[in-house]
This record gives sequence, structure tokens and C-alpha cells, in this order.
Amino acid sequence: MRWHWMLGLLCVGCASLTKDLHDEDLSQEELPTEETVYLVPLDEALLTMRHLFEERRYDVFEREGEHELYTSAHEPGVNLPRNRTFERYFVKGAAVGPRQSVIRVFRLRYREQDTNIEQKPKWLNDRVEEEEKYLAQKTFERVTFNGVPDMEGFKMVRGIRDLPLERKLLSKLEMVPSLELVGGKTSAPVRSVSVEGWNEEAPDAAAQCGEPLEGVAPLLAAGHTVLVADPLGTRELPEAATRMLCDATEHQLSVALALSIPAEDQPALDDYLASEGHGPDLEQLLVASSFWRRVYQDGRSSSALLRLIEQARRLRAHGNAVTVVAFDSSAASGNAREEEMAKHLIAFRKANPDVWLLALAGDVHVRTKPVSWNKDFDPLGARLMKALPSSPVKALEVGFQRGSQYSCRFNVWEQVECNVYALSPSEEVRQQPGTPRKVALFSAPSDKGFHGRLYVGALNASPPVIQRAEAGTTRSVAQQRETPSPNP
Repeated sequence: MRWHWMLGLLCVGCASLTKDLHDEDLSQEELPTEETVYLVPLDEALLTMRHLFEERRYDVFEREGEHELYTSAHEPGVNLPRNRTFERYFVKGAAVGPRQSVIRVFRLRYREQDTNIEQKPKWLNDRVEEEEKYLAQKTFERVTFNGVPDMEGFKMVRGIRDLPLERKLLSKLEMVPSLELVGGKTSAPVRSVSVEGWNEEAPDAAAQCGEPLEGVAPLLAAGHTVLVADPLGTRELPEAATRMLCDATEHQLSVALALSIPAEDQPALDDYLASEGHGPDLEQLLVASSFWRRVYQDGRSSSALLRLIEQARRLRAHGNAVTVVAFDSSAASGNAREEEMAKHLIAFRKANPDVWLLALAGDVHVRTKPVSWNKDFDPLGARLMKALPSSPVKALEVGFQRGSQYSCRFNVWEQVECNVYALSPSEEVRQQPGTPRKVALFSAPSDKGFHGRLYVGALNASPPVIQRAEAGTTRSVAQQRETPSPNP
């Protein structure tokens, strides 16, 4: 690719796209202590960065043979002749692995005055040295700008790490809603079953309840319904759910675990719960239920979710009143899916008014208030609140630290891809270091209809239960050909 550079490209409104370096209170930035490694290929990360610049009406150029991008230049503010300043962005990418990349974004400043003044007065030198010392504190990795194109009549005098823009890239790559894929074909053979961490030697052992969960006691009451939101496709959420089931049974409650599995699979779940949990029992569950053998697997059919079902079976086998409820739809989407999900849970609740019910579903599903982007969309949680006025319903969002998740998403080319991705929390749900795993209830429901937050710590991805071995390698069923319908 040839280089094409435009000197001082100006456009109406460009000054509003970014501020002068001195206009930002950079001293308030939280400095990272290590580089962020994105769990996406380098070309995808760079293309996402390019789209961010193009959304801001910059022209973007690529340095041939290098993983580097440059933008067109702009003049922040209005400057006098012979004392003009221009800025442009410089992006340097590096591949750490096949699906691991580092992207560093810098803002480069070119100043006309530095070119015109050959012998700078002492007061100007002192000011420049102070500024360089300050700006050096803001770049936690020293980078030289070899190969940066010159601008005729201007000298590149500053290069500063642009952390706010890197955070926008982070949000594009890691704060992305997961897709729940309904429908689609099943083609994975049961003989390829590989359950992560499965322990077949002691199926009659007691449930592995894990570490205590603070703050859950106020939720444990007969007839109450607790809805817990994303993120599925992780180990931590099913582990926290297991602990909640254990706590509920210790309170002598009859317990039901509701999962986003098609309701037609209820007989297969019931058979497994009544079994002894041996290998043939597990295989029978996966044979009878096509949900675990879909070509495209999302986080609802992870190994951690199957282990959660196994812990429910063990609790039941040791004399506790525990059942698992499949309440999802196998094909519906949008409001029709919310209606079907609600219908199944409402029917179960009316038939079992005294059971303590724990339901896991996506963030949007469990909200007990309407969503802001679609006035006609009625979430599952809101439907339960209206249909069960005498049965208290509490919805919990999940707080966590950055980690990984197995999920399905649209990639930068607008194709569905299911894989392990990094997942970063928003500022609102970010779990601070040192915060224990716990439930924190709010004094009043949030604007999204959540009644509290379940903190689960740093996330670790849990892959699909069924994996397909192909040519000596193992890959997820999610990477096959047939594409089902995505749901948020």
C-alpha cells in the first residue's frame, strides 16, 4: 500500500472531534500498570480501531509492512500564522498470539514554532522540559516513533499515550452483548463428549458448594424468585449459583433451578436428576437433549452449566427437595421468546408456590423494568413481576473483574463467531480488587429493574460441553457451518 499524506487536513467541526492536549485533565487518568491483551486477532483489533477513527471522520492510512495506522491531521482550535499546531493519531499494534493482540494509541503533536525557532530561548527550553517530564509520566511504556511521517514545515514534538481512546477500543472489543443462538442443526456426535473438570469417580459424593457467599440470606425465603443475569459462558456464575442452592437447602427450603434450556428438554433433565450420575446417565442426557449438541454453542450450554446441573442432582440425591426447570424456547425470538419463557416459569410457580426459585438468564431477560431502546419489548423479569404479585421477584445484575467468557458475538465483519473472548465490566458493575464474592442489595430498584448485584470476581471462560475432534485437534462445535438465529 502506498503512502498518501495530506498536510493539515481541515474540515468543518474537526476541532470538536478531539481536544488539545492541554485542554484535557490528564492528571486524572488512572494509569495502567500493564498492557491490555485483547483476545482477538491483530487484524480484527486494528480494523476495529480504524472504524473508530472513521466514525470520527478521520482519514486512516496504513504503513505498508507494519502493523501501524496513522490518521489525517487536524488543527485543534484556531492558531495564528507561524504558530500553528496540528495533531494526528498513531496506532501501533503487536500480535502476542493467534488470537491475542496489543494495541497502543498515541496522539502526535506537530508544532510550527519549533520548526521556525532554531535557537530556543531558555524560558522555552525550561517549559518544554517540564512538559516532557509530565507527559512521560502518562505513558507507561516508552515508545519511539521511528518512521512517523513528517509534515512539511512542521516538527513532531510530542507523542502521548491516548488512554481515553484506548478505553473506547476496549469497549468495542470487550463490552459487547453476547448472542443467544436459538434453532440451528445438531450434528455433534455424543461419542465426542468432553466435559471440563468432570469427576466420574464419585458421582454419589456430596455437592461441591464452594466458598461462602456473603449477603445471600435476605433472598432465601419460601416462595421467592431470584433472577440472576449474565455472564453465562463462565465458571464463576454457575459456581455462585451452586452456592446459593446449597444455602437454600441448608435453610430447609424446597429449591428449583431454572435454566435457559428449551422446555421440551424437561423430561431429559428429570431423568438425569433421578439417575446416579454415572457416565451412561450423562450420555443419555446429551443424547435425549439436542440442546447440548447444537452446531453453534453459546454460553448457555457450557461445561460449567452442566456441572451446576450435576451439583443439583447431588443435592437431590442426598435428600434435598431440588428440581431443575427448563424454561427457554427452542425457536422463538424477541417478545415471543420472552412470552414463552415467562409462560413456563409462571406455570411452574403457580404449581409450586412455596418453592424457592433461582433462574439464570441473560441481562436483558431478567430486567424487571422496560428497556430504553424498545418500548414494545417486555422482558421476562417484568412479565414475572406483573404475573406474580404475591410472589416476591428479585433481579440481580452481576459485578465482576475483567476476565474471559465463552460466547457468541458478531465480529468486525458482521459474522457470528463463537469463541473465548475477553470481557470487561462497565464502570457501574466493576468489582474493585479486594471485594469478596457477595450479594449486595440496593435500597431501591435501579433504572434497569435490578434489586441488587452479585459479585463473582475475575471471570474464566467455560467452553461448550460437547467438542468435536477433527484431524487430531479439538475445536468447539460453535465453529461449524449452520448459522441459527441470534438473540440478544
